[in-house]
Amino acid sequence: MSLSAAQASSNSSPSKDFIGKSVVTLDDLTTEQIELLLRKAQYIDANRKLVSHTCDGRVIATLFYEPSTRTRLSFETAMLRLGGQVIGFAGAQLASVSKGESIADTLKTVENFVDVVAIRHPKEGAALVASHAVDIPVINAGDGGHMHPTQTLADLCTLQSRFGRINNLTVGLCGDLTFGRTVHSLIETLCRFGNVNFVLISPDELKTPQYVIDRIKETDSCTYVEVKDLVSVIGDLDVLYMTRVQQERFFNEDDYLRLRDTYILDEDKMRLARKDMAVLHPLPRVNEISVDVDDDPRAAYFEQVKNGMLMRMALECSVLGDELPGFDPDGIDAVNMKEVAA
Repeated sequence: MSLSAAQASSNSSPSKDFIGKSVVTLDDLTTEQIELLLRKAQYIDANRKLVSHTCDGRVIATLFYEPSTRTRLSFETAMLRLGGQVIGFAGAQLASVSKGESIADTLKTVENFVDVVAIRHPKEGAALVASHAVDIPVINAGDGGHMHPTQTLADLCTLQSRFGRINNLTVGLCGDLTFGRTVHSLIETLCRFGNVNFVLISPDELKTPQYVIDRIKETDSCTYVEVKDLVSVIGDLDVLYMTRVQQERFFNEDDYLRLRDTYILDEDKMRLARKDMAVLHPLPRVNEISVDVDDDPRAAYFEQVKNGMLMRMALECSVLGDELPGFDPDGIDAVNMKEVAA
């Protein structure tokens, strides 16, 4: 290696390469950067007070062109907990888009006020357009049925906190596997890390798209099986990722009612599952998980909400280049987590 190449290598790191980066899809992040975010989230959770001024003086704009509860509040709370401030809108009717302003012009205006933008938009590709319009980091908070990268980061963080790893797992995904963007993104990302057995549980009407199946097939260390019956496989799973079976996807209401009941997770089905199985759901739920399951220690879907905030905290400070006090991005924290927390 030449001297200049060696210098370039030494100047490049997952942490440094984050600075100023927009995150439209998780393809924008390397596996090393995702692992860094997971470590940062764990560190943040153990050191809430220590990191509370990490982003002092920073401002995030949350530009939500469609309704959202968890995602918008999570992005905003993440910045507030890091010491920064928030501006933005929740609903296109509250923005100049209602007067005909383009996304690019809105972003170029907002860029003068803030350091980072989180955007949700009903049209696929809107976040990419936004990221090309400005020189500050743009984070995709969901664009139509396309991508929702920070939800997948929340899912990964939940697996990490439950199992201490995000691979060497048997992951069941149940319900609407055709249109569920969170399911597709999670499968693709887990394939990048490898060593995952996927159990795809759905009716024929809502099977996993071929391009997602092909992604699993391309990964030598990953396997998959497609089944229709949740009960027959629930005892084999480390993780059960539930989604809603949507009535509007069916031509025959009788088929919908039959399949809907099949995919309702309740106490009876949970008795067949492993004692340490984790139940995930991107939320909001309708009736696909009985409220009786909420008190089961295996229910991890509200834990996902907390983990989503932690991962957004990690992501926001990373793209801004604001270092967490005491955190060593190279793997050895400068201070002991327990000592700092005390």
